[in-house]
Amino acid sequence: MASPGIDTEQEPLLGDRTPGSREWDIIETEEHYKSRWISIRILYLTMFFSSVGFSIVIMSIWPYLQKIDQTADASFLGWVIASFSLGQMVASPVFGLWSNYRPRKEPLIVSIFISVVANCLYAYVHVPASHNKYYMLVARGLVGFGAGNVAVVRSYIAGATSLQERISSMANTSACQALGFILGPASTDEVQFPQGDIDQVAVLATNVLFFVVLFIFALFETIVTPLTMDMYAWTREQAVLYDGIILAALGVEAILIFMGVKLLSKKIGDRAILLGGLIVVWVGFFILLPWGNQFPKIQWEELHNNSIPNTTFGEIIITLWKSPREDHNEGPTGCPIEQAWCFYTPMIHLAQFLTAATLIGVGYPTCNVTSYTLYSKVLGPKPQGVYMGWLTASGSAARILGPVFISQVYTSWGPRWAFSLVCGIVVLTIMLLGVVYRRLVPFSVRHGRIQE
Repeated sequence: MASPGIDTEQEPLLGDRTPGSREWDIIETEEHYKSRWISIRILYLTMFFSSVGFSIVIMSIWPYLQKIDQTADASFLGWVIASFSLGQMVASPVFGLWSNYRPRKEPLIVSIFISVVANCLYAYVHVPASHNKYYMLVARGLVGFGAGNVAVVRSYIAGATSLQERISSMANTSACQALGFILGPASTDEVQFPQGDIDQVAVLATNVLFFVVLFIFALFETIVTPLTMDMYAWTREQAVLYDGIILAALGVEAILIFMGVKLLSKKIGDRAILLGGLIVVWVGFFILLPWGNQFPKIQWEELHNNSIPNTTFGEIIITLWKSPREDHNEGPTGCPIEQAWCFYTPMIHLAQFLTAATLIGVGYPTCNVTSYTLYSKVLGPKPQGVYMGWLTASGSAARILGPVFISQVYTSWGPRWAFSLVCGIVVLTIMLLGVVYRRLVPFSVRHGRIQE
């Protein structure tokens, strides 16, 4: 026999809708309301700590990787960052499905335990005598697997939003049904949900939009540290400090954006805000394109911007690998000589970079929150665990491909090609949004329950 706690967690989202039941006569008890919001705030705090940990690590991965394994290059950095998202992409649908049929605390506890063990492994990847970069690759992958619990958290919080909308719409009916505790049923067969099919085209399109939004920011946060070290000859310590300050400022900016989006969405709607956010992101990356005739400092002192050494490429690489990198020595700074584009691509000025980062910091949170909100509204008040798992998986795929894409293109062709391609991707995304614009409406609006 199931315990009372599990029974409560498996109570139907919308309650028993049959006349004569206790749920038929009430909307939601004060006890359920308080319990629901306590759980939501705990999950907010959990996601906050998770995001803080991710932000701390992402800024120091490149210097840490260079320090523990001298054979690691910028291309391998992309794979290390992508491994986190690969683990998250695999775990998200699994945890989402698990939460649909079992109490949500089970996948949450297991995922947090995996995250703790994986972070301990990451802290000691410098201990082995060799192959340290591969240990880091595995550690980040396991951390990402533990982070797959975001699907559970999103389905829980999204369910709260749909629940509140459902309460409002039912308030106008003659007989209002009760609403069960938010943690959902053990089986969807036990619950009678509002009739109507979900618009699968809108679901697919929103997944694509969410993918692109995460893809763009993933590549941006991946390339920030190598870019600033190449362009401004920052040391590893300087890059971690200054880039950390920049991302922290963008985080504060994002909080203000979230507050503004909430107010603005009531006036112009989520779709218009999403379109505006994509346009701002495009402008940011366009500004980030290198212009002018000033070139970055080359990493080796004996080289100058107007000269190329007569040594062969193989000799340069041998010299590079044999250069001592002691712990107390930050090593040479500037644009590495193995990146041929350093000799002919203009540098990105600091003011140019900060302006672009500010605009991207406005556009990304705007697109992120509106695409997620639209997705939840399109799904409506139905179990969203699996759907949120797929949304998280699409975001994880973006975080896999984004770092790999930018590290390969940036290393081989430089920032001009890399950011030009990003601008092209954003243009295609705006075109997609225009095509499906009319279909991105809430479930209740689509089925005529309320007016948009």
